[in-house]
Amino acid sequence: MSNVTFNADGPPNIVLPDPPADLIAALTKALAQPQTHAAVAKVVRQFPEMPLSWATLGELVESQALDDQSKVEAYAYFRIGYHRGLDALRQNGWKGSGYVRWTHPSNTGFLRSLDGLRRMAEAIGENQESIRCADFLQMLDP
Repeated sequence: MSNVTFNADGPPNIVLPDPPADLIAALTKALAQPQTHAAVAKVVRQFPEMPLSWATLGELVESQALDDQSKVEAYAYFRIGYHRGLDALRQNGWKGSGYVRWTHPSNTGFLRSLDGLRRMAEAIGENQESIRCADFLQMLDP
């Protein structure tokens, strides 16, 4: 079933399905572990198709990014989450246009990945990509 809602006011709104409850529980538990990075990475291995898992790992690495290697690592995690999110959007009726709003909690894994990609692209000097990501975020939720 498609999660595309059409309205007379403009483009369709896309709402991704809710992430599995066991993913949310696993991420909550992992973020409370002393070896947080390893624990979240294990969750990503269990749920590699979920943008939320990649966004969480990217944000964790970003929060500790003191050197270029960490920034590139966070960039890579966000990029994977972004692409997994695009896959999910397409599977749910997105045709390359329409709104994907922050107000729908199920969309936030994709949007956090895209916003993280924007931040890390800027941090590693990929300024044009950062601008494209910012523009895309604005298009998705003006």
